[in-house]
Amino acid sequence: MTRDSAPLTELIGQAIVVDLSSTYVCIGVLTGHDPMFLELRDADLHDFRDGATTREVYVYESAALGVRTNRARVLLRLADVVAVSRLSDVATA
Repeated sequence: MTRDSAPLTELIGQAIVVDLSSTYVCIGVLTGHDPMFLELRDADLHDFRDGATTREVYVYESAALGVRTNRARVLLRLADVVAVSRLSDVATA
């Protein structure tokens, strides 16, 4: 993903879901990236150890009800990223 950044560049300015290899998911607006990091603004960095909901339910609720912003800016290590998708691509029906 870091050698060809075109897929990430196409997502700049859009709300995205970033699934991480840990117990975290991050939802926010992609504002930039480099070979090591993704930068998101107006983001929700959520740790699933803090509640009983599943990743799928949490992301679905965020797509349906809105992002629960708790970070003005966050940098995510690309090495920890499992998947990136547009929030609008989350099936809510």
